[in-house]
Amino acid sequence: MVIENIPHKAGPQWKFAGAFYFATVVMAMIGYGHSTPSTVAGKAFCMLYAISGIPLGMVMFQSIGERLNKGASIIISKGKKVFQCQKTEATEVNLMMLHGMLSTIIMTLGAYVFSQYEGWSYFDAIYYCFITLTTIGFGDYVALQNDHALQRKPGYIILSVVFILFGLAVFASSINILVLRFMAMQTEEMQREDTELGPVSQHVVTVDNEAMSPTERLLQSDMTITRVSSDTVSVCSCTCYPRYTDINSLYKKKSRSSRIYKEGKSGTEEELYSADEVPAIIEKRASV
Repeated sequence: MVIENIPHKAGPQWKFAGAFYFATVVMAMIGYGHSTPSTVAGKAFCMLYAISGIPLGMVMFQSIGERLNKGASIIISKGKKVFQCQKTEATEVNLMMLHGMLSTIIMTLGAYVFSQYEGWSYFDAIYYCFITLTTIGFGDYVALQNDHALQRKPGYIILSVVFILFGLAVFASSINILVLRFMAMQTEEMQREDTELGPVSQHVVTVDNEAMSPTERLLQSDMTITRVSSDTVSVCSCTCYPRYTDINSLYKKKSRSSRIYKEGKSGTEEELYSADEVPAIIEKRASV
């Protein structure tokens, strides 16, 4: 039995060019699977490198994306001034459109280059660019794996690495703009609801026929004396109110001291709450 040691079709994978491409793919979280470490030391170093390299790579992509957004905002503002638009500030929609155009240009140009170097069809090259820039990385199409490209085509290696890094930065900035846009829409919706509910909540009438202002101050000084019946006993199990078993107890408000008293069977009066405490208590009970 004869074992023939056939080198990889792309050339030695673990020379500097191949190792650099592998490190880039790991840091970008693409993971084609075209080459993997085989030794224990290599696997251990790969895990340590991924633990430190992936967070740093995410910070780098985020930083590049923020600078791209800032530069795009400046370009859009100057363009609006040239065309004499009323609003010269760059909006999220403008940034999304610009990033969409830039992403399309990157994918189409990248697909053309890869189709020429790799001999793929243009659709397959578009598919490879999409799978790469979305970090899916199936591995069915991998660049730099034909004709000893890792050894003979240094310019192609640089182009592939730049495509991955710059393309991921653009995609990261596009996703950042989408997230900011959704957050802005949610904030606008909450503000609109607050605006619509504002006039309605100016005067709220409580269950005791007392009107309260938005500052939670009682507007009426008199309170109708109501006898609690068994049909209106609260079934609330919380402790926000004192629980009394006597359903014939009488609650009334003494106007002379703006206090609320409980009158028991014996006729004695026991102070319960001040008038300033009532709105907060009613609100707490309503929220249960």
